[in-house]
Amino acid sequence: MDRLSSTDAGFYYAESENAPLHVGSVAVFEGPAPSYGDLVRLLLSKLPQVPRYRQRVREVPMNLGRPLWVDDPHFQILYHVRHTALPRPGSLEQLRNLAGRVLGQRLDMAKPLWEVWLVEGLEEDHWAVISKVHHCMVDGVAGTDLMQVMFDLDPNAEHTAPRDWSPQRTPSGLAMAAGAITETVTAPLRQLTSLPGPEAVTAGAKSLVGSARAAAASLPTLARQALTPLARTLTGPIGPHRRWAWSDAEFSEIKTARTGLGGTVNDVVLTAITRGFRDLLQGRGALGGDTVVRTMVPISVRKENERGSLNNQVTAVFVDLPVGEPDPVARLASIRRQMDEYKRAMQAVDARSIISMGDFVAPTLLALGVRASMSAGQLWCQAVTTNVPGPRVPLFVLGRRMVSAHPYVPIAGGTRVSIGIFSYLNSMTFGINADFDAFPDVDVLSEGIRRGLDELVGLAQAQPAAAAR
Repeated sequence: MDRLSSTDAGFYYAESENAPLHVGSVAVFEGPAPSYGDLVRLLLSKLPQVPRYRQRVREVPMNLGRPLWVDDPHFQILYHVRHTALPRPGSLEQLRNLAGRVLGQRLDMAKPLWEVWLVEGLEEDHWAVISKVHHCMVDGVAGTDLMQVMFDLDPNAEHTAPRDWSPQRTPSGLAMAAGAITETVTAPLRQLTSLPGPEAVTAGAKSLVGSARAAAASLPTLARQALTPLARTLTGPIGPHRRWAWSDAEFSEIKTARTGLGGTVNDVVLTAITRGFRDLLQGRGALGGDTVVRTMVPISVRKENERGSLNNQVTAVFVDLPVGEPDPVARLASIRRQMDEYKRAMQAVDARSIISMGDFVAPTLLALGVRASMSAGQLWCQAVTTNVPGPRVPLFVLGRRMVSAHPYVPIAGGTRVSIGIFSYLNSMTFGINADFDAFPDVDVLSEGIRRGLDELVGLAQAQPAAAAR
């Protein structure tokens, strides 16, 4: 049994009827589609690599400790793997609508927190897989690593036969409570007694100084952001239904913009998204000259040797997208300046240590605090934007090549729109998840991102490469 980390427990506690907190994706493959039975047998053969997929969350009585992962004695893979089809020939628009309905539905929190849908009937003899995994189980980068569960690098890869599995005994409520109390008392002591000698103390002191410097360096940014006029029309209550849209780009386009105008891939991507929000607000008559859309940008702090671990190791920065700025080059410069400031600040502070501080928060207060912050609504930012780098080599499922993949990022806490960005081979896709009632114009945002990238590419091609940047 494993106990949820404070970050993972926060995502679990934040789940509500109108805020399902799973991440997901839609992957499209070349045909013909495999049979439902073949897909089920494939997943059964892979499950030993990810034991979490057979586990469910068990809460400790009276919230005396963070919840536990325990084996589900009633695990049935046929519940988690679903089968459906579009009327032939199904278009990408029809797939998008189907995926929006599937991804908008909550997972059953009493069962292992994942689903896979096999979708047949797409045009050009294509088929698709819609996948959902709860955020308390996996963050975006670990979700990319989990592709090894289902995907192969070789179209002729062989798979072992499914093995028998017996769940471990679930502890009683009394045993869970006793274990939680013991851990609450002993965990901080273990942390203190495990501290090494003087050299580690010196290193810790230097880390604290770095943290203080980073905090001091961040004060002007926070003060500026506190006074910045935000696009308040983007935030508000969230309903139970979702609209989902997507845009596509080629890496060659992003590279052209980056080479000609400077900055990083992330800078270019955020600038294109800025154009999307600018078009959206302009269409609503809510665009001011100094308006910004503040987006939360999650950042992975997972170490290279931790890739594949099934938990959340993320922090976040807040970037002001200058939607009121009419000049695309000036938008890029603004975003680049902010991201450079955050990079300098992150180098001076151990983000991993800040995240682990949550392990000392009383579990009951953690549950109440997360739920309260989600229900109170989000005042500081209007969007979530997360970029997950995917594989640059072809992936296969049962010998069929994946053509494209589009990400799904949840919304919650009054932030009514999120944008997931996923790269695969030489392409990049943008998956836009939005509240159904608040974003009837979600396609304006999607198309605006595409226009934003086009204008950056056009400007980059019209001037010499910024080789020194």
